[in-house]
Amino acid sequence: MRLCRLSFFSEGTFAALAVAGALALAAPSAFASSCTTQAAMSAQDRGAIAAAAERISQAVLQQDMNALHTDLLPAIADQWNGIQSEAQQGAPLVKNGHLQLRNAYLLDATGNTSIADTQFFCSNSNGLLTVTITMRALPPGRYAVVIADVPGSAMNAQLGIVLVWDTTATPAWKLGGLSVRQGSFGAHDGLWFWTHARALAAASSPWSAFYCYEAARYLLVPVEFLSSPNLDKLNQEQSQIAGSPTGAFPLTLPDGARTWKIESLHLDASLHEADLGVTYESLGINDPAAARTEATAVLSALLKAHPELRQDFHGLWAYASKDGKVTPVLELPMAQIP
Repeated sequence: MRLCRLSFFSEGTFAALAVAGALALAAPSAFASSCTTQAAMSAQDRGAIAAAAERISQAVLQQDMNALHTDLLPAIADQWNGIQSEAQQGAPLVKNGHLQLRNAYLLDATGNTSIADTQFFCSNSNGLLTVTITMRALPPGRYAVVIADVPGSAMNAQLGIVLVWDTTATPAWKLGGLSVRQGSFGAHDGLWFWTHARALAAASSPWSAFYCYEAARYLLVPVEFLSSPNLDKLNQEQSQIAGSPTGAFPLTLPDGARTWKIESLHLDASLHEADLGVTYESLGINDPAAARTEATAVLSALLKAHPELRQDFHGLWAYASKDGKVTPVLELPMAQIP
């Protein structure tokens, strides 16, 4: 059972290069960097990047781990297990689909003189649309980010691929990072959740609206370090919700003679459903049955305080927190929570 997902640069995946992805968390580099969009690339660069991305994507779609390993950047060979796990856990997402490249960006950080936080601004020909890619602790070099769709797959899967220009042997584009993410929850894609979030905000259902925006963001782009005018607009709308859960945690919920303390609430796609994860302060119960009873009581108290969540999400995950350790307890569909 998948309890968490790898981010685009999953923890450890780029440890050999000290690379990590972040969305608007890293300060811009003081060194020169540039981004070339797909349309502005030379035919040679565009063809080479597309060929590498298609080769890697097909390995994921066909679950050909040998082919995927062949394309791995040698410098991160010790991080293979994380990338292999991401590809394998993405198998049900890409099943029966076919590849369709969406966007590609060529990133030049050869002007960096050392490892540095680096921000790339990728503008179209008239400069009216700019995609921002922000990476933390990036070594000097050339990189490419490719976003691909998998139409025909059950969950409208998306792939995010980071390529690194490897000069250690025969120069070639190599796999440096991988993300496999669904593009829909059931019949609803990111645009549906965005539209629905707006309607919920207008209908004074701030908590449901807030987490529908979270679902929309999760489904629209399979990476965490890419920003665009559309995503900026989504973020702005979400930040303007009156009565949203921003700043509400830790949340104290009376429940008869007991009081529960909820530390956080977040979108949780562990089961590929539109679930919410509830992290709460546990009493430290060791008996599994009693722990489930405690978790169910916490989830019930939350839904009594915010019943609108029942209508817009599949279920709730319960994560017990005790002495700094967080343990998943159970996931319940809304209909099974009293």
